[in-house]
Parts: sequence; C-alpha cells; structure tokens
Amino acid sequence: MNKKTALITGVTGQDGSYLAEFLLKKGYKVAGLVRQTSNLAYANISHIQHDLDLIQADLLDPVCLREAIQKVKPNEVYNLASQSHPSESFRQPIHTAEITGIGAHRVLDATYDVNPKTKFYQASSSEMYGWVREIPQNEDTPFNPANPYAAAKLYAHSITRIYRASYDMFACCGILFNHESPRRHLGFVTQKVTYAAACAKLGVKNSEHLNEEGEPIVKGGKVALGNLQAKRDWGFAGDYVEAMYLMMQLEKPDDFVIATGETHTIEELCKEAFDYIGLNWKDHVVVDKRFVRPTETGPLVGDASKAKKILGWTPKTTFRQLVALMVDAHLARLK
Repeated sequence: MNKKTALITGVTGQDGSYLAEFLLKKGYKVAGLVRQTSNLAYANISHIQHDLDLIQADLLDPVCLREAIQKVKPNEVYNLASQSHPSESFRQPIHTAEITGIGAHRVLDATYDVNPKTKFYQASSSEMYGWVREIPQNEDTPFNPANPYAAAKLYAHSITRIYRASYDMFACCGILFNHESPRRHLGFVTQKVTYAAACAKLGVKNSEHLNEEGEPIVKGGKVALGNLQAKRDWGFAGDYVEAMYLMMQLEKPDDFVIATGETHTIEELCKEAFDYIGLNWKDHVVVDKRFVRPTETGPLVGDASKAKKILGWTPKTTFRQLVALMVDAHLARLK
C-alpha cells in the first residue's frame, strides 16, 4: 500500500510542526514549504527535519507554488501559513491581506489547477467572529471581523468554500480558536506571560527576547501587557492538529469549529502562570496602553459539539496543564 503524501505550508510554525509530527507518526510522507530567507527558523522542526522534504516557495509566487505541488504530488494539502498576529495586522494590513488572504487563494488555486482531486485544508480562525453576535460561536454564527487579520482569514475561508461548492473540490476549513504551545512565537500573550513567569522564577530582571516595540519582554522584572480582561478560549496546538487530520479523512468535506468551550481572561492566565511558580502575578505584570488592540473582540468561546459528534474529537489538555507545559518549557530553555 502506497503511503499518503501531505504538503504543509507554514511547516516551521507552531501548527505546522505539530501536524508534521502527527502525520509522520501516521505513516505519511510529509513535505513542507519554507520561505527563502536569511534567517531560516527551523527550531520547531529540528527534531524531525531529516524526515521532511522541505521545498523553498513563497505564498506571493503562484508559479513556485504550482511547481512545488507538481513535484510533491500530495494527497492532502494543509494551508497553515499566514501572517498570524492580529495586532501586527494593524501595522501591516496590506502585507497581511497578501499572505493570509490572497496567499491562501494562491495555494488553493494551485492545488486545484495541478490536481482537482487533491484534498485541501484551510486554517480558518475564531478571529473571524470579531465583534461577536452570539456566545458561544459555532459553524453557523455570523462572522464579523474586527481587524485586518480576521478580514484576510475570512476571505481565505470564503474562497475555500466557493471552490468546494463550485468545483466539487474536497476543501474544508477548521475554524480554530486560540491554541498555544511552547512552540508559539514569543509575540503572543500566552508566551509573554509564561516566559515572564519563568524569568521571575529564575531571577531574570531584563530578558534577551524583545517585544513588538523592540524592548525586553521582561524589563525590570515586569512584563507589559494590554487589556487584562480580554477573554479567550485557549487550547493546546498538539490537540488541535489531530482535528485537522480527522477533517481530511471524511468522505465529504465540511467546516468545523475546534475549541475547548472554556474562556479565561488574560488576568487568569497571569494568575495561573505565576501561581505555578509560587509568585504573585501582580508583582510582575504592568498594563501598557501600547499593547491594547485598537479594537477588542470577544468574548471568543467556541462550541465544538459538531467536531465531537462527527469527528469524535475532544481536547485532551486542560488550561492548567497547558500553562504548566509552557512555563516548564521556558524554564528549561532559560536554565
């Protein structure tokens, strides 16, 4: 029996690396697209890099995307690449639209053009619900984007559904709520908080890692954050990539919300992380208006009952376990 082959865009990112691991364990041949840059950030896949077929390509270049798909001949294409920072999308809205929106369309169109029978997965986002119209959010909840990233994701989500309906293409979307891990970029709030907790535990007053303003994430023993009352539905990325795989094994393509169904504020995140190392979060966190989004969304909380019923998927990792996992990973790195 021939092995299935999967092509992953964004393979060096958090989700791409966990998905690559998962598919390799399932016996897949796995290829990944990587950008040709001066700084090849392969840390997330270093332990499996020798098992992957890495191909240089760019979501801005439709020709190289087609060539990559022709070379790999994948059974399944997972489009996970994007400019994935909602806050950064206000600073770079056009770039975000090009990569996250039009870039996804280029991958989808190249996949259909090379082989319309290839299965396609689009990484959609809970950010598309934006200024929410109902709580919790499910597959039928109206979208209402509140930032350029969400608008770009909604374009990609919509064009994927259009190809499915118009060309009978196996194309599905996973509407993933916030999912974190030790492999998440340090620009995300869960990483900032858990990193700051690890620094506090080890007595690091000024960190070597910088925030989006070019300052140390931990400065004078404190981490600067935005709106502490913002609520999110946080899960573990390692659990969520299994849901992506399960969607691609269905007989008919469909869209699914993937979430824990629980919300926590950023303040709760801070308390959990600093409680874990035996310190008071209030001594190490300051609110800085520079990190408050121009428009705040939510509360984002997902109803994943459809995924549970049809895919048999439920999250395995609790919020407390996730926070501990991330703090421990930072402690190990800092030591």
